[in-house]
Amino acid sequence: MLIPTNPEERVKLWMSMLEMVKADLKSGALSDWGMCSDASAGYAFAETDEKALYTTILNWMPYVIFDIKPVLTVDQVIESIKRAAAGAKK
Repeated sequence: MLIPTNPEERVKLWMSMLEMVKADLKSGALSDWGMCSDASAGYAFAETDEKALYTTILNWMPYVIFDIKPVLTVDQVIESIKRAAAGAKK
């Protein structure tokens, strides 16, 4: 993303994005959000499916380039390992 060089435009862009973040946190669409202090990266957590995720990221595309990594809970990992082990026995 290109960041405007004009300070007023830059603040407007950042504040617009942050208002969207606050709204998503308040609605529960995001469960957590953070930005690195050097502004080089950040993160957001949401529990959703791929279809809803795609719709959501379309709203953010003017502001953010995404690197999305699905995450499993500890119980989901245990279940997957057990399924894989059971399948290997067959």
